[in-house]
Amino acid sequence: MKPHSHPLTRREFLQHSGGGFGSVALACLLQEQGLLAGDAPVSAMHLPQHPARAKQVIQLFMLGGASQCDMFDYKPELQRRGGEKVNFTVTGGTVSSPGPLLKSPWEWRQHGQCGRWVSSALPNLAKCVDDMAFLMAMNAPTSEHSAGQTLQTSGFLSPGFPTVGAWVSYALGSLTDNLPVFVALPDPVGLPWTGKAAWTNGFLPALHQGTMLNPSAANPVPDLFPPKSAGFVNAASERDGLDVLAKLNRAQLQPGDSRLEARIASYELAARMQLAVPEVLDLRGETTATKQLYGFGNDKTEPLGRNCLIARRLIERGVRFVQLWCGGSLNGAAGNWDNHGDITAGSDFEKMCVRSDQPIAGLLHDLKARGLLDETLVLWTSEFGRTPYSQGSKGRDHNGNTFVSWMAGGGIQGGTTYGESDEFSFKAAVNPTLCYDQHATLLHLLGFDHTKLTFRHNGADRRLTDVHGHVIQEILT
Repeated sequence: MKPHSHPLTRREFLQHSGGGFGSVALACLLQEQGLLAGDAPVSAMHLPQHPARAKQVIQLFMLGGASQCDMFDYKPELQRRGGEKVNFTVTGGTVSSPGPLLKSPWEWRQHGQCGRWVSSALPNLAKCVDDMAFLMAMNAPTSEHSAGQTLQTSGFLSPGFPTVGAWVSYALGSLTDNLPVFVALPDPVGLPWTGKAAWTNGFLPALHQGTMLNPSAANPVPDLFPPKSAGFVNAASERDGLDVLAKLNRAQLQPGDSRLEARIASYELAARMQLAVPEVLDLRGETTATKQLYGFGNDKTEPLGRNCLIARRLIERGVRFVQLWCGGSLNGAAGNWDNHGDITAGSDFEKMCVRSDQPIAGLLHDLKARGLLDETLVLWTSEFGRTPYSQGSKGRDHNGNTFVSWMAGGGIQGGTTYGESDEFSFKAAVNPTLCYDQHATLLHLLGFDHTKLTFRHNGADRRLTDVHGHVIQEILT
């Protein structure tokens, strides 16, 4: 190995220690300082426009269209008239001839001081209703998976628009120097319908794109470390590379140009992330009781429970926005909430309830016990709901006319309800709510007026809520 041509500075040493830092993490970290062409610097982050009630967000997305009429939307008329044929005006879905009314096969009872009806499919979340605010008349102008998912995550049916997490990153910036602002945790069974576009920054500067962290993968953050097969990456090769890089830096450095200095500083952040990510994923310090709370020790609940526990650890360490997916698209309608064939005991619907109920309830309990729920907004949603009539004999079709979402945490009045569907849970009837209202409420709790948080793009002042939305004051403290 040739002798090093100049002493290592602190930045050079950290840059050296960050060797092998590849495309995904590099893009996030370089651009967190606004270093790539066209990116706004961190100083462009906005100051809240009013006192915030929350400073971080966990978005729980039930991929596939979770059946509201088998989980949270109890309808005595549907239960009483199950098997009858009712004429519905069907504007979406995948079948042209609706079957008879399909009463929920699950037992229902009221829970908590608020008396919220929850089915027996969710025994653990039923214990959390006094911390939740339910939006009972959510609706969407689509019953197609990709469009519905895109609408709920970005406020637009068409792809290419920034997702909620990207807008939160743009609005508030970072709470930590060691981790990305916006982290996406895909379901262990696979990615969402739209793949990695589900956490896109759209037209916002690229530093606001979500960084995928997949704890179940052999390589949780792609390219964060050099692959084991890259035997040519060693101390000697990195030192030689550092020599070349130093020469290039000196040749390119211009008086008054702080970008190169800032880029070198970004490698310090890269080195810190190489230490921070393994620490986040190392659960050995968590107690047995905590792991059991999330469903560890049970093959059905542990995979999602691990992601929920890591979501809490990311929030503790200052990540602004965690997007956590329940359900993947790898196997079509299997492994998610797209329950066309069966919503009875032993079905994929029950499997999804079992694998998510305890982990998500555990997340709420753990956040609350640690004092994190007061400043963390938790949002549970899906791309749409299901029909009250049958598809086949035991399944339900897509239904954008009504579904249920709930919110909990910072600034939310637990035990409240807003909106109501019709007597069969077929369409929104009282105070219909769209994603724009949910997003406006989320931004409000973070300290922003959704009509004033804008980004100039192609001659228009774009915003998360487009030209819609109102803050749902009825569910706020």
